[in-house]
Amino acid sequence: MTYRLAARLLGLAIGCALTAAPSAFAASGLAPGAPGDRALWTPGDKHGFGTSTTLTSTVWHTLGGGELTEVYYPDLGTPAVRDLQFVITDGKSWTDRERQDTRHTVSLTDPRSLSYRQVNTDPDGRYRITKTYTTDPRRSTLLIRVHFESLTNAPLRLYALYDPSLSANGDDDSGSTSGSALVASDAKAGSALVASPAFTKTSSGYLGTSDGWSDLHADNTMDWSYASAPDGNVVQTGRLELNGKAGSQDATLALGFGASRAAALSAADASLARGYGAASQAYRSGWHSYLSGRSRPDSVAGHEELYDVSLMTLAASEDKSYRGAEIASPTMAWVWGLIPGYNGPYHLVWSRDLYEMATAQIAAGDSAAAGRALDYLWTRQQQSDGCLPQNSNLDGSPHWGGLQLDEVADPILLSWQLGRTDAGTWSHVRSAAECILAKGPTTQERWENANGYSPASIGAEIAGLICAAQIAQANGASETAAHYRSIADDWRSQLDHWTVTTNGPLSASPYFLRLSVDGNANADTHYTLADGGPDVDQRTVVDPSFLELVRLGILRADDPDVTSTLPVVDRELGLVTPKGQFWHRFNHDGYGETATGGPFGTNDGIGRLWPIFAGERGEYELAAGQLAGQVAAARVAATKRLDDIANTANDGLMLPEQVWDDKPPAGSDGRLPGTGTGSATPLGWTHAQFIRLAWSIDAGRPVERPSLVSCRYDGPC
Repeated sequence: MTYRLAARLLGLAIGCALTAAPSAFAASGLAPGAPGDRALWTPGDKHGFGTSTTLTSTVWHTLGGGELTEVYYPDLGTPAVRDLQFVITDGKSWTDRERQDTRHTVSLTDPRSLSYRQVNTDPDGRYRITKTYTTDPRRSTLLIRVHFESLTNAPLRLYALYDPSLSANGDDDSGSTSGSALVASDAKAGSALVASPAFTKTSSGYLGTSDGWSDLHADNTMDWSYASAPDGNVVQTGRLELNGKAGSQDATLALGFGASRAAALSAADASLARGYGAASQAYRSGWHSYLSGRSRPDSVAGHEELYDVSLMTLAASEDKSYRGAEIASPTMAWVWGLIPGYNGPYHLVWSRDLYEMATAQIAAGDSAAAGRALDYLWTRQQQSDGCLPQNSNLDGSPHWGGLQLDEVADPILLSWQLGRTDAGTWSHVRSAAECILAKGPTTQERWENANGYSPASIGAEIAGLICAAQIAQANGASETAAHYRSIADDWRSQLDHWTVTTNGPLSASPYFLRLSVDGNANADTHYTLADGGPDVDQRTVVDPSFLELVRLGILRADDPDVTSTLPVVDRELGLVTPKGQFWHRFNHDGYGETATGGPFGTNDGIGRLWPIFAGERGEYELAAGQLAGQVAAARVAATKRLDDIANTANDGLMLPEQVWDDKPPAGSDGRLPGTGTGSATPLGWTHAQFIRLAWSIDAGRPVERPSLVSCRYDGPC
């Protein structure tokens, strides 16, 4: 059973069971049923993401399923809201919720701003709700302009159903009414939901026992009006004055945040007083200013809006308290949203994802953002031994305990990309290089769940050491530079033994493995794949990531091992879909929805296709065309890859982590192969890959390839 279906059935059961029970408590003003059902997050496939460009407004919002989904406050690591949607009823015979019962569309209201409009229409033609969102750049308030239409001209009732989840935990909030406002708080933060015209009736209750949906669904009327609901999974309800008929169709909601209820209410009231129009204009002007002066690459002709949204999405993914900290995605996809009290790992900072995003920003002309990212990696993430953690919280403290040496090499590469060779940078680079020498070349590879000799990871380590050598040289450390280069050359000379099999069963020609466990790519060593995968001979598992060796300049594009691996990877992992050609990460990958469409997390998932591989293949095709003197043809091929990535964008121009393949339940219930799954959307890495490939097409070469590495190993300089 899918999460959405389970939630719907749960709501129906609760509504029937509790039709009359809470009425005995109404006079006390205290909601019954504490603490309510456990708080869970919404699905990870978002159709909109926005925040102000100002640092004074520390609130980010996401949209999905026709509703407002997670809102983050006071930073991008802290969700503060689960969702806010509307309930619609005639007060007599039927009651609907937006997410479950309407047809949704979402669109940009301004192609050069993260400004979104949702339109939710009743399939039976009784009503339509149009919601437009903006963040007040002056304060931490989200404003929603609401237009509610009765399509039959019959008077209807509209209720806001708001689920706060302050401080990343929805199970310990307290809610109440203050005047006509709905306020909530926990020990660290407060929220306030205010309407103009004001709510005519309010209630704070607990999810599944005394919340507004249980009330309205039972008999189509709002019978309960609880004054407070302390310490639980609070859901708040406010009836709007609107009835959907002409003259009673428009309202504005202000959702304010602060360190307390009073501060949140003050922010919401101030934003309402300023007005939606003024806030929206200032919000859009901020994004216009960000994009102004930044040219688009010629290759994005036809995808201009997606390019701008991609660049803005990367900028919006940077935290405002911990500058330079760009999260992977503002989502809690799959099981990560279904674990009570947990809200990772996508809004953590991963050195790898941050590197991908920063190099795209360099290509797009935002070197300042990349510089902040590098400062963050060196001053917050780097540990005393020079290593960087697998991922970190926004303050830089490690979250998971793994070590992936490509993530240690990435800041070195970024230092070279930015031309940072000063003494302070060198001290960090030296520590990171020493970590690589002490721990490498074997490591946990970039897909998080296997250790060994990975072509992609070793490629990053070699490139990192070569770049570190140049920075060492610039600081007078010639002997250290020579040592780094010597180790890099030695590791490159052993790549074939470690990672290329000549006797594997997938091809008579040599091919790169995903990894070798023991450093002997011709051994039939077995290992068990993570996420419920089988026990496998290491020679039977391949991965498109070997192309990192070309992109980082370790191997030439025409290297025989590279060219003989391409058809193996295409046959084993590639799929041509109606949206384009994409690839799986590796054989038997289990990181994705189950065959029934259930979320990843029960060790029976199926890893789907990743759009980033289309970008990596496009960068390879450009490198190959440059070597062969066929740049024009390579640009054509790479542009097709760019189009394929663009085709995966949803109607809000958000690019996904994964798209559906040809395995169940793909093809059913609208799951068209090549369209986004319930994976993390937007994924910063995918947007970054789109941007960087576009600039690479214009340049006729991979713009992120370190030239000094390529030059050293007989590639283009």
